Amino acid sequence: MNNLYLRAIRGSLAGFVAFFAVIFIPAWTLDYWQGWAFFATLSLSTTLVTVYMALYDKELLESRLRMGPTVETTRVQKIITAIGMPILTALFVLMIFDHRFGWSPTVPNYLSVFGDVLAALGLLVYFLVVRENRYAASTVRIAEGQTVVSTGPYAVVRHPMYAGALLVFIGAPLALGSWWGLLNVPLVVAGFAWRLLDEEKLLRENLPGYSEYMHKVRCRLVPYVW
Repeated sequence: MNNLYLRAIRGSLAGFVAFFAVIFIPAWTLDYWQGWAFFATLSLSTTLVTVYMALYDKELLESRLRMGPTVETTRVQKIITAIGMPILTALFVLMIFDHRFGWSPTVPNYLSVFGDVLAALGLLVYFLVVRENRYAASTVRIAEGQTVVSTGPYAVVRHPMYAGALLVFIGAPLALGSWWGLLNVPLVVAGFAWRLLDEEKLLRENLPGYSEYMHKVRCRLVPYVW
């Protein structure tokens, strides 16, 4: 089997195991349908996107597999990546503790399902991004031959992948049964803003045509807002 496919399979399996642990160890029970539904929603969606890249854009899959602070090219992005994952993991653990110990009122089942739908929509945006932009790497960098992409979701906001991720993080507290988890959303938005503002600085200075694109598409993350 192709080495790239083996790495993708290993990476996916490791991600599934880690995600399962983040949900069910804090819950300390497997009798947690909200956790199973959210796990299935994200696992199935990300698997389908990975399969798409494996079939139609192996170079993009290769670039998506390279992630983490050691492969970032700027000091700011190394810092953001290094602290981002532990913080996001902690936020998920707090959501699940909230559900487990009943710190906030019970989230109705239909809202938990709605949270899963939001997460799925966020991953649909992710799919549209990787289909439209073959330079959508996991790291902030300028690839050889890279050009500005202004079609598809990039015609709506300048950073649609972060917009899709934001939908996931808005849906997650509802999906996992945690009202208090919604208080994490401003922190997630702040983290995304920090990363994308630094990314825009790099793109503006090094990617021809990006400044013109910024004037054409005014909003960075949320349509008609910012």
